[in-house]
Amino acid sequence: MPALLLLAGACGYPALVCLPRRRRPWPWWRTATWFAGLGAAGWAVLGPPARGGFVAHSAGHLLLGMLAPLLVCAAAPVTLLLRGLPAGGARRVSRLLRGAPATALTHPVTAVLLNAGGLWLLYATPLYRVAVTDPTVGLLAHAHVFAAGCLLTAVLVGPDPMPHRAALPVRAAALVAFMAAHGILMKVLYAHPTAGVPAGEAQRGAALMYYGGDALDLVLLVLLGLRWYRAAGRTLSRPPAAPTGSPAWPPR
Repeated sequence: MPALLLLAGACGYPALVCLPRRRRPWPWWRTATWFAGLGAAGWAVLGPPARGGFVAHSAGHLLLGMLAPLLVCAAAPVTLLLRGLPAGGARRVSRLLRGAPATALTHPVTAVLLNAGGLWLLYATPLYRVAVTDPTVGLLAHAHVFAAGCLLTAVLVGPDPMPHRAALPVRAAALVAFMAAHGILMKVLYAHPTAGVPAGEAQRGAALMYYGGDALDLVLLVLLGLRWYRAAGRTLSRPPAAPTGSPAWPPR
C-alpha cells in the first residue's frame, strides 16, 4: 500500500505540471521538493528505518513526520491541483477548502493536537509495541504521523491557499506549543522508555528525535518569521488611509 501511494504521487504531480496552461510555467524547484519529500517518506516506511530497532525508527519518525511534510508542503500541491483542474472542479475544491470541516481541521490548535497528541499516544502508551508487531496498526501509525505532519506544516507555513488561515501570532504560539509538547515527550521517553524498548536504545532514539526535531523546528521558525517579516513590510508599504471624518475647521 505505501508503495502504491508513493507511485501515485510520483506520477500524479508531474502529470499536473505537464498540463498545458496559459499562466507562467510551474517552478522547477517545487517539483524537486515534491520528489524529495516522497523520497524521504519512502525511505522512512520502506527503507532501513522500517526494519531496524528503535533508533532506526526514530530516524524514520523525523523523516516521515517532519522532513517529508516540510518538503511536500513546499511543493504547493493544492495550488498545482487548482491550476490543473477544469474550472468546475477547481470551484468544487475551493468550496471544500472554505467549508466548516476544512476550517476546523486547519485551525492551528487542531493541527497541534492531532500531531503532538498522536505522538504522545504512540510513545507514552503500549501502542508502539502493537504497531511494531501488527502491520496494519503500524501502517495506520505511519499514515497518521505523515498526515498530521503535513497538516501542521501546511497550517503554519504552507504556500497553498487556506481561506481561513489563522493570524501569524496564533500560528507562532501553536508552533511553540508543539515544540514544547514534542520536547517534553522526548524527555519522558528518555527517562521512562516505552514498553518493549531497552533503556539504552530508548535513550539514543529519544535524543535523536529531540535534537533532530529541534533542527527541523528551527526551519519552521525561520519560515514563519520570514512570512511575518513580509507581512509587516506589506503593511508598512501601504499608503495611509484618508481621513473619514469632517475636518475640524473648514478649508480656507
